[in-house]
Amino acid sequence: MSTCILIPARYQSQRFPGKPLAMLSGADGSGKSLIQRTWEAACASADDADVHVVTDDTRIADAARAFGADVLMTPADCRNGTERCAAALALLPHADMIVNLQGDSPLTPRGAIPALLDRLRDRPKACMSTPMFRARDDVRARLIADAAEGRVGGTCVLADAEGRALYFSKHLLPFGVERDKEIPIYLHLGVYAYRREALMAYPGLTMSSAERAEGLEQLRFLHAGMRVDAVEIDAPGAFWEVNNPEDVSIVEAALAAQGMS
Repeated sequence: MSTCILIPARYQSQRFPGKPLAMLSGADGSGKSLIQRTWEAACASADDADVHVVTDDTRIADAARAFGADVLMTPADCRNGTERCAAALALLPHADMIVNLQGDSPLTPRGAIPALLDRLRDRPKACMSTPMFRARDDVRARLIADAAEGRVGGTCVLADAEGRALYFSKHLLPFGVERDKEIPIYLHLGVYAYRREALMAYPGLTMSSAERAEGLEQLRFLHAGMRVDAVEIDAPGAFWEVNNPEDVSIVEAALAAQGMS
């Protein structure tokens, strides 16, 4: 089956305008844009898959081409990354499985994408797979602190015993985790693997009130009654997404700890 990895990127982030072009320093002090670091993470996990940056913004496109990325231009009216990936399908006629690696996740573990593709091969009823991991104590503390300050630290997920996703939220899940350390927090990683037919159907599905409220595109599949599998992976040694300007220093520290230039 033919596979490609798409990195949807938009300039007008509500919490962090221009986020894909924000510069992050590595272990040697060299600066690279967030979109370049995410592209490098995708290439490290790609195996035989082609990797493309998908955007509607010429500033992002020019920056991506400058560091060697292939760019697919998509309409400006795509409402989220999944719709942007769906819009790119016309330019990818031979792709059977499509991976969406969101452009704010340069610390994505190398094994996450292969695990998602394996799950789709093993579970023919799943339309999409996406990773989750149990938050370590330090990450848990940071999530709780962010929630107390009204910031979004990450996306939580609840899944059933078979790994079928039940709900995703930018709030802490389940209720009460900040009061009981024995209740685990499972963080969702911003990577999705879709079957082609599911991704093609996505723009025509109804956007639920939960999706609008949470701003989480994957909820559209759940609202339509389609199976989404949450694949548990080992907790990364250091993981944080860039959701806010304050997150840049956290990710830079993780890059330095991993010796990434």
